[in-house]
Amino acid sequence: MELQNSTWASGFILVGILNGSGSPELLCATVTALYLLALTSNGLLLLVITMDARLHVPMYILLGQLSLMDLLLTSVITPKAIMDFLLRDDTISFGGCALQMFLELTLGGAEDLLLAFMAYDRYVAICHPLNYMIFMSPRVCWLMVGITWIVGALSALVYTIYTMHYPFCGSRKVKHLFCEIPPLLKLACADTSTYELMVYLMGVGFLIPPLAAILASYTLILFTVLHMPSNEGKKKALVTCSSHLTVVGLYYGTVTFMYVLPSSFHNPKEDNIMSVFYTIVTPALNPLIYSLRNKEVLGAFKKVIGKLMQSAF
Repeated sequence: MELQNSTWASGFILVGILNGSGSPELLCATVTALYLLALTSNGLLLLVITMDARLHVPMYILLGQLSLMDLLLTSVITPKAIMDFLLRDDTISFGGCALQMFLELTLGGAEDLLLAFMAYDRYVAICHPLNYMIFMSPRVCWLMVGITWIVGALSALVYTIYTMHYPFCGSRKVKHLFCEIPPLLKLACADTSTYELMVYLMGVGFLIPPLAAILASYTLILFTVLHMPSNEGKKKALVTCSSHLTVVGLYYGTVTFMYVLPSSFHNPKEDNIMSVFYTIVTPALNPLIYSLRNKEVLGAFKKVIGKLMQSAF
């Protein structure tokens, strides 16, 4: 109990990727640049979707939510990692660690469900265009948004409470970029094998159904696209879908490595690299993947920037 009270009082030490690299200053500069890119790209995409009424349709509402989640996710992790390195202070309080874990799991879980809903939206738009506004009405769209946030928050709350209820003893060093379940459980002075199995099974159960829905949606979309008479229609559908599939691949590739692969496949260095990719690199790339080949977004961006320039001068 005394050791547990000590953890409550002094918290943890985050031994992230910046401290363990051969060129920490260069890596810190790279991480900072990626974070600024994530802030700028996601912020601009949210601004464009909010200000241009033509983009107030389900596809872009869901895309806006993805940008919001990416913006918040990277902001939960990256600024602290950068400031810890610059100030040479890697400590995080017990409450701060719990809050960081809760927010990261909420946003990660919400994004998992959101990507499945985005795939369903594209399936309806391409395979059932005449019924699109019936199946994807504004009410249905915002219901999807609400479900992603609520389910993500509830699952994160359960994970966080159960993880943080363990007594922690010995070293307070979390060999990870941020507070996450696997590295924290290694510090627990209690048998966590049952809970680790539960985390694994719940992780599989949380990731596989949305991924299966995404794959099923795009299989049906592919069959429909191949039978389209118009080459222009095929090209537009494939461009939109390829962007989404790229984002899906980035997300599920890293998350599957973190939460689905058994612990025997993990080591702290690889986990840190994957966590950087998942929380910093992917949020920076997602808006670029979606917008650079999307004529509607690029057109809206030019229009919004033009309005802002006119109002400024």
